[in-house]
Amino acid sequence: MILDSTLLVATGAMPSGLVSFLPLILIGGIFYFLLIAPERRRRRQLQATVEALKRGDRVVTQGGLYGEVVSTEPNTVVLKIADGVKVKVTKAAVSGLAEEPKS
Repeated sequence: MILDSTLLVATGAMPSGLVSFLPLILIGGIFYFLLIAPERRRRRQLQATVEALKRGDRVVTQGGLYGEVVSTEPNTVVLKIADGVKVKVTKAAVSGLAEEPKS
C-alpha cells in the first residue's frame, strides 16, 4: 500500500522530524564504523610506528624507496638506500616498515 501525502495530512499522521532523519542517521553511523574509524586507527598506528623508528629499521617510503634507517631527527629520517647512498626524508614520507621478502 502506497501512502499518499494528502492522506497523511488529512489524518494527521505525519512522521515526526526524528523519524524522517533516522535513515540518514543510520547511514552516517554505518559510514563512520566502516570507513572513518578503521582509517583513523590505521593512521594512529602508522604515526606510532614512525615515531618509534630506530637505527637499523627497514622502511618503505610513499615514493616506493626501500631503505634502512641510519639516523632520526625530530621531523626527518636519514635512509641508506644503497652502498654509499643516503637520503634525508621527512617522517611523513615513511609509509611503514618494509616486510621481509618471503622465500
